[in-house]
Amino acid sequence: MMAAHLYIADGIRTESDRGGNAVLVADGRIAAVGRWDDLRGSAPETVYQGCWLLPGLRDAHIHPVAYAATLRGATLAAAVDFEDLIRRVRGTARKVEGAVIGMRLNEETLAERHLPDRHVLDRAVTDRAVLVHRYCGHVAIANTEALRRAGIDAGSPNPPGGLIDRNERGEPTGVLRETAIELVADRLGYTNHVSADELLDALHRLAAVGITSIGAILRTGPGAWASLGNEVAIACRASALMPINVGAYVIEETPDTVAATKTSIDNAGERLRWLGIKRFADGSFGGHTAAMHEEFIDVATTGTLRLTDLDRAIAQQGLTLGGGAAIHAIGDAACGAVIAMFEEFVAEGADPARLRIEHASVLEEGDVARLAASGAIAVVQPPFLGSEADWLGHRLGEERLLRTYAFATLERAGITLAGSSDSPVEPPDPWAGMALARDRAGMVTEEQLSAERALAMYTTGAAKALCEPEPLAVDSPADFILVDRDPFAATPDELRETTVEATYVDGRQVAVDRDQPLWLG
Repeated sequence: MMAAHLYIADGIRTESDRGGNAVLVADGRIAAVGRWDDLRGSAPETVYQGCWLLPGLRDAHIHPVAYAATLRGATLAAAVDFEDLIRRVRGTARKVEGAVIGMRLNEETLAERHLPDRHVLDRAVTDRAVLVHRYCGHVAIANTEALRRAGIDAGSPNPPGGLIDRNERGEPTGVLRETAIELVADRLGYTNHVSADELLDALHRLAAVGITSIGAILRTGPGAWASLGNEVAIACRASALMPINVGAYVIEETPDTVAATKTSIDNAGERLRWLGIKRFADGSFGGHTAAMHEEFIDVATTGTLRLTDLDRAIAQQGLTLGGGAAIHAIGDAACGAVIAMFEEFVAEGADPARLRIEHASVLEEGDVARLAASGAIAVVQPPFLGSEADWLGHRLGEERLLRTYAFATLERAGITLAGSSDSPVEPPDPWAGMALARDRAGMVTEEQLSAERALAMYTTGAAKALCEPEPLAVDSPADFILVDRDPFAATPDELRETTVEATYVDGRQVAVDRDQPLWLG
């Protein structure tokens, strides 16, 4: 039994701003929330923190193993042009054996403003396979040797749900989109393996910024950000020492594998839970693979709609086993298709709270109402606003931009929003995420959220998406944080500078090293 503690703060902030300045914790759970004057005789130990007390924050959609890989500081995000990219790939090649893997390339920040091809990568390395991933994870570039090892040539067909870019002679350029990435990634092995200790280090860094729970997207095979290892196995090995709660959504490839994966996670440490499966309906705006009803403005394509009967069968198996289904959908065509599938699931008796549409980036007006009626949760990424503001309008056009990342519209419709980073696509900084939900980097400011609703995305909304009890409610786990400022009084820019003084999970303070940076990507 843990001793009861009364934590006294300058004030308490929740989405409903219930007031009070004290929280009573007993046996790792919330026993009461109220005023110090009313609660001070309830606990043998009183702790005055002199800070603002908030529910623990949640990142509802993050790739923790891939995030851990970025903390090695070997990403390509800082490359300024093709010559710099070549130097960086060569530098990585000198440090590793076997295939050379690059992460987080962003052509929008290169001087050339377009993706490199295999010939550019051949200038870096010719005798080994090279695979460079765009930061979104939906596009990769392979060098000639990697294509050779995968057996990809002018006669190779596009795989279902993927595209092999080709030149005017029909030869592969090296650019691979969506499932075409797997044709190469599956041949490279785990050359960029992440250890359990590296994953634990990453989770401690998340705790340092106030995150107490995450929705972890995990793979058992290579896929996006390839060669990191069997992510489910890595998480299971780390589970006994996890400092925060990790709810796993596993990217499964067949219905037959779902039960075995669930069992392996169920038998791991108590901080790791199986929550369901993850599948993909389309790609990304940046890769021009988001499935749209109408073509992009800058490229004559409507993207890639990946949703199939197999995805439905895998999702159904996740629901049958008591879990949920988290389906990636960014473009309006993909979102409409996922909403239709969710409507069918609900009609068949599925619990809407177990259905998550990941991203829900741009929806048609009618689909907003349909999503609200379905009861499914929208897991959204305010950080995308910060990195896409400079180019998104040129890709979507004015009309579609007005309904992109339309958080206020979704909230008014009654849709539960859960905040997340999708790291390593974006830094896993929830304070920056809340700030961007409020100021939107100046893009379509009519869709700004209030300070209260921005906090709700990362607390109650994300808790619902992770099947957790209401944060800071009586008898809920004592997951809370102490911060140096009132998040409701702070401007968005001030919020970005928030310092987390302490993070508690199940009533115990998490030990963190505040000198370790959150982001090296």
